[in-house]
Amino acid sequence: MEIFGIVLLSAIGSIVLLAIALSFFTVQQQTIGVIERFGKFLRMADPGLGIKIPFVDRIAGRPSLRVIGLPVEVETKTEDNVFVRVKVSVQYQILADKVYEAFYKLNNPEAQIQSYVFDVIRARVPEIKLDDVFQKKDDVADAVKKELTEIMSEFGYNIVKSLITDIDPDSSVKESMNKINEAQRLRLAATEKGEAEKILMVKAAEAESKSKALQGEGIANQRKAIIDGLRESVDTFKESVDGASAQDVMNLVLMTQYFDTLKDIGAQAKSNTILIPHSPGNLTTISEQIRDVMITSGEVGKAANSGAGAPEVVSEVVEDTQQ
Repeated sequence: MEIFGIVLLSAIGSIVLLAIALSFFTVQQQTIGVIERFGKFLRMADPGLGIKIPFVDRIAGRPSLRVIGLPVEVETKTEDNVFVRVKVSVQYQILADKVYEAFYKLNNPEAQIQSYVFDVIRARVPEIKLDDVFQKKDDVADAVKKELTEIMSEFGYNIVKSLITDIDPDSSVKESMNKINEAQRLRLAATEKGEAEKILMVKAAEAESKSKALQGEGIANQRKAIIDGLRESVDTFKESVDGASAQDVMNLVLMTQYFDTLKDIGAQAKSNTILIPHSPGNLTTISEQIRDVMITSGEVGKAANSGAGAPEVVSEVVEDTQQ
């Protein structure tokens, strides 16, 4: 009997300790404890340490109040009959004052949300062309959020945000779109290149025109300076040397330029200048050419003495001499 009493007391003590242990429970932060008594809702337990009647009350669940992200992928087609896969991310949470509705009214809230997302996406996207879907994705996301907010608020859920994270057309469609964009960019690049080449050609033509004008002006000034210099030289030589004529001066200038040219050619080690004809047998021809020039210079002297047409004649003689 004593042994039976000890065992009975031990059992009673264990039951009491177990009851005490089952009387206390904890609820984590951002979580609500749902307490039921014999299967019937009793109350909500806030975060922290709680007490319940053991073997009578039980914690039916601990729904979280945190924001939950639910990814949903919907396949639909656009107005121009292009099939696309739209990926939507719905962020939702349980309303703190509607935990009862969220816990007891919906058995599977994720499936419910997915159903409404499918319904909205397949109702809005077929009204939009493929190119506009990318631009109007925010409008579609707002429509999903609005629809879900109106429905899910009755079940104790708040839709925080609805985001369209990706719009994925068929691979062949994406390849075609890339080719279209590439062609547009190539056309734009060709246009810009053509404009640039046009500007360069215009600028080059303007530069060449200005260069030719300056070159012509320089040649004219050079010839004028030569004529003026020769005129002054002829006048000075005639004044310094008695009996000297303009023809004598021109002959001297001609021979001096001729031998200076030969000297410059001979001074160059790698000269590729060819004088045709310029062999010993053709010296007579060179003499005849020089004589012709002297005759021309005589005409210059006569013109200088008469005072009419001297600059023009001197200019022609100088050009022949330079050649």
